[in-house]
Order: sequence, then C-alpha cells, then structure tokens
Amino acid sequence: MATPPFVLELRSKIGHAPLWIPGCTAVVLRPAASSSLARVTGANADLADVEVLMVKRADNGKWTPVTGIVDPGEEPAAAAEREIREEAGVEAVAQRLLSVEVVGPVTYPNGDVSSYLDCSFVCEWKQGEPWPADGENIEAAFFPANDLPPTNERFRTAIKRALSGEDGSAVFNR
Repeated sequence: MATPPFVLELRSKIGHAPLWIPGCTAVVLRPAASSSLARVTGANADLADVEVLMVKRADNGKWTPVTGIVDPGEEPAAAAEREIREEAGVEAVAQRLLSVEVVGPVTYPNGDVSSYLDCSFVCEWKQGEPWPADGENIEAAFFPANDLPPTNERFRTAIKRALSGEDGSAVFNR
C-alpha cells in the first residue's frame, strides 16, 4: 500500500499543505549463504560475509533499504518489521535504533508536501526470500555488503552504521 488511509484522510482535509509524518527505515542484514557467521556486524565481520536487503522503488527506480510510514499508535520498530514483511515478504527483527532524523520536505508530483521524522533501525533477517510483495517496489533482493547497488547518501550512511556494530547509541542530527 503506497499511501496509508490515515494520510489520505488528512490530505482530504488539508490538501497539499505540508504534513509531518513519522517514518521508518529498516536496514536488514543476514549472513551470506556461503558464510557461517552468527554475527553480521562489528569489527570482526567481513563485508563479503554479510548481505543487505535492498528494494528497487516502483515510483522512481531507485534502490533503498525498506522504508515506510508509522501508523497512528504503532511503535516505530514494529512499523519497520511490518514494512519489511509488506514490501519484501521476509521476516526480520529490529535490533537497535541507528538514527533519528528529519527527511524533507519532499514535494510529490501531485503537489503534496511532506516531511518525515525517520527512525532508522538495523534489523536481523529471520526467514524468507525477498520479492516485491506489495507493488511499491519492482525488485527486492539481498546484496553482498561490499557490492550494493547505488543509493543516496542518507541510506549509505545508515547501512554503514548498521554494519559497524557500533556501541548501540543512536545518532541524532543537530
């Protein structure tokens, strides 16, 4: 589902006016098929032994981690796990918060303007092979961490942080 019903309802009342929306980004990691790693992050992880889930968006053809909108009353980590299931058809569990940042404002082709408070999570893959499950994406696949498709700087930074295994504290932009 591209636009949640609660956003459509708000848009029916406010038109194209700027809208503040909670969002999430899920960086899903799993051991490569040829790897016996139990842990896919940290100083001892070889990037050739780690795979990152990426989706190719239907609207612009760009590769990204799974992203989505947090529904009213939904916990951000639960939203990230839900979006992974909905968009890529795999099960994963949010492990830690990577960052909290503002994304936007974004002006869409129809004139809608939105800014997102994005919570990014590193998630551990549990089961399933990715596929473009809900029509928001045209491809979904795991890629070796050392051979990812091109993506923007924000997503490259989130993936790098997810792979680093840093101390667990989130980054906040100021």
